[in-house]
Amino acid sequence: MAKKVLIVDDSKTMRDMVSHTLKGAGFEVTEAEDGNIALSVLGSLSFDVVLTDLNMPGLDGFGLIEQMRADPSHKYVPILMLTTESDVQKKERGKAAGATGWIVKPFNPEKLVQAINKVCA
Repeated sequence: MAKKVLIVDDSKTMRDMVSHTLKGAGFEVTEAEDGNIALSVLGSLSFDVVLTDLNMPGLDGFGLIEQMRADPSHKYVPILMLTTESDVQKKERGKAAGATGWIVKPFNPEKLVQAINKVCA
């Protein structure tokens, strides 16, 4: 059965690229434009992994991770940050919030698929 991935990014172009990569690798993909929409989607669907950007209007990636980790039904869902940010302090903040991993854009499609398969294992 296909693993379900939620992509959260305010850039439609980035969502399209990630979605194309993941669908090509056999994943079932759902998209959200920001953290608030993602939380709404998470209220009705379950996912094997969430892939989120950091910098988004409304609820950013840190806020999304914190709210997911506070909810018992999403507490253990792997969350990968996919962002242009590579700052060590931001990575540490993401880890403290509960991020499972950190991938810097532009992403390598093969490595992205490997990372998702690794955290979903």
